[in-house]
Amino acid sequence: MRDFFRRVEDGNEIIVEIDSSAYGYSQRYDWLLSVFIKFDAANEAQNGFEEYLELKESLIIALEHDEKAKYVGGRSVDGWSELYFYTADSKGLTAQVDAILKDSGYKYESSVVRDSKWDFHYKNLTPNELEVAHMQSAKIIYLLEEEGDNLETPRIVEHYISFDTPTQKERFLDSLTQENFIFKDEISSDEFENGIALTKEHAVTAEAVASAVEELFEMLQNKKGYYEGWSTTLACED
Repeated sequence: MRDFFRRVEDGNEIIVEIDSSAYGYSQRYDWLLSVFIKFDAANEAQNGFEEYLELKESLIIALEHDEKAKYVGGRSVDGWSELYFYTADSKGLTAQVDAILKDSGYKYESSVVRDSKWDFHYKNLTPNELEVAHMQSAKIIYLLEEEGDNLETPRIVEHYISFDTPTQKERFLDSLTQENFIFKDEISSDEFENGIALTKEHAVTAEAVASAVEELFEMLQNKKGYYEGWSTTLACED
């Protein structure tokens, strides 16, 4: 399954795509194949974007044939589309890329390096905890939109946090003020103990949710807490 998130590097926002199933292949593939294609998705017409997506998927299918390689993700940076694959060996890969892209009309580059520890992936493609939270938020917002929700309408949103110990939880609650979030209840599940539910009234647009989530992450710094997600009710237009 592929997911997307945004990241800021050197003051520039980039879009990162990851395949969440890629980690299961790290014991099998030692080589990193990088393919850079000159394509600016932000400034491309719809028909050009669809044409590029078809080319991209054709390249992925060809390289993944017989499990020779695994597409692990990509990045959109400065008008270039970067695609990354991990492979079992390095032989013939750039030639295979050339065979697919040489008549495409796109400017491109490719290279292969050994990366048995998947260092590049962990440093450049793996999302951090906040980026994971934003990806989860995007999925919830998409489902709300599918139900016809008016995302601009403020409503009570529950945010969930867990802690390693009851003491850590109590210390966090002692620091909580109603100007931030309101404590609602203690919670626990099979996945975590020492959890709490906090509420705050806000819209559920991507921007509003991101602001609330980032506020909580800031509050959790040095508190040894873990953000577990959020939920809310529909606020459909009449």
